[in-house]
Amino acid sequence: MSLVDEQAAFLLDFCRLVHYCTVTLKWRVTSGELMRPVEMQKIYVQNGRSKTMNSNHLKRLAGDLNFFIDGKYICTYEDIKPAGDFWEALSSKNRWGGNFNNFKDVPHFERNA
Repeated sequence: MSLVDEQAAFLLDFCRLVHYCTVTLKWRVTSGELMRPVEMQKIYVQNGRSKTMNSNHLKRLAGDLNFFIDGKYICTYEDIKPAGDFWEALSSKNRWGGNFNNFKDVPHFERNA
C-alpha cells in the first residue's frame, strides 16, 4: 500500500474508534494531537515526551485522543483499555500506545505501515 492508502485506512479506523467510544462506550471524545511538525517532535524527544524521531504522527498515521466520562477526564491504562482493544482489533497494523513495551502512551493510536 502507498502512504496515502495507509493514511486513508488509518483515518477510517480512527473514525470507527471515535464512533465506538462515543456511541458504544458513551464517552465524550475530543481530539488531541494528530498531525505533528518535525520541530515539535524534536521538542518532545528532548523533554522525554517521545522516544523517537520516527513518530507515526509525522507520517499522519497516528492520533491522540482525550476521553471523558461524566465530564471527568480519563487517562489511565485501565480506563482506556476498552478503546485500545477495539483499535487493535480493527487491523493487525493498528497499535495502541497503552501496549507499547518501553513507553506507555495510553491516549495514542497509530497504524504501522
